[in-house]
Amino acid sequence: MTRPEIIAAARRVVVKVGSGVLTGPQGLDKRRVELLSGQLARLRAAGRQVLLVSSGAIASGRAKVGLAALRSIPEKQAAAALGQAGLMQTYEDALEAHGLLAAQILLTAGDLRSRHRYLNARNTINTLLDWGVIPIVNENDTVAVDEIKLGDNDNLAAMLTNLLGAPLMVNLTNVDGILDADPRTNPQAKLIPVVERVDAALLKAASAQPGAVGRGGIFSKVKAADKVARCGACTIVANGLVDDILDRLFAGQELGTFFLARSHPLSSRKHWIAFTACQNQTGVVVVDQGAVAPLSAGGKSLLAAGVSAVRGRFGPGAAVKVVGPDGRTIGVGLCNYSSADLEKIKGLRSGEIERSLGHKDFDEVIHRDNLVVFGPDEKESVECLLSN
Repeated sequence: MTRPEIIAAARRVVVKVGSGVLTGPQGLDKRRVELLSGQLARLRAAGRQVLLVSSGAIASGRAKVGLAALRSIPEKQAAAALGQAGLMQTYEDALEAHGLLAAQILLTAGDLRSRHRYLNARNTINTLLDWGVIPIVNENDTVAVDEIKLGDNDNLAAMLTNLLGAPLMVNLTNVDGILDADPRTNPQAKLIPVVERVDAALLKAASAQPGAVGRGGIFSKVKAADKVARCGACTIVANGLVDDILDRLFAGQELGTFFLARSHPLSSRKHWIAFTACQNQTGVVVVDQGAVAPLSAGGKSLLAAGVSAVRGRFGPGAAVKVVGPDGRTIGVGLCNYSSADLEKIKGLRSGEIERSLGHKDFDEVIHRDNLVVFGPDEKESVECLLSN
């Protein structure tokens, strides 16, 4: 399908808008919120279900209390609490003018790492969308600390695109799209109109480019688009400071940078394992050389006999990285055994597990259905995707 065909066919859309679009020196830009809300209303009137991931709470709260900078975590969390209330009220008023209701959803990484809570969130959001409501999602900055942070709202939007099975994510920032070089050092830098596949060269170019206000920058937008592509959806990164940007995009104008979906995407559950359950997890299972090929190309489960080392502390069912003897990440998966038990049974045959532990709950350390394997040509991009 062509870009216009993909956009025309998208009945469910995730829109992410950054702080650089919504806020200025005086705090929240109410005019910008009103313009965005009108465009969301027109998407809804055209029969599309829309979920909005909105930044802006911290920047809005900081402006309210008149602080030039927030230095401590409590200050940032207090600003988020103050700004979130005003942010939602502004959205509610703006959407109500178009006959729409807004619903607030605040999430932490723990809400999405837990498969049970993840599915509960999906059921709630699906119900709201079926009711014609605009769910407005943000990270719960008031309580989130590094251990439970989602990283940034670009990452959150990518997770939610997979959660909803949406075919399209639109990421609105304060630049025109992704450039092929840093415009501060290369005045010849050009907009990349289409990205077929995120590679190491694009990640390197994106990491050097200036980003938006807030935690996310150009680099995080490329990472998020890569995650979205791997669940079989497309992404547009475009300039949200253009007053009618959504109207123009959905009218077929080829603005911004368009990221194509992968031709062989992960299933929704495996995508969750790789990029939600595994986020910020520190457990690592090292396998010997004899296990690399069966895991990488053979589609086999990981057995205790193939494990050579265990790093970090984790419980049964935890998401862990699987690395080869050379340190390359082979994949990620849900481990059936705790790190303590895995230390005892590493290198053993399956028939020897019960004698070592006094019980054997599983033959496999990681079953192939719970294992996501990455290609050897993806080393740089995978390490970026798995980092926060």
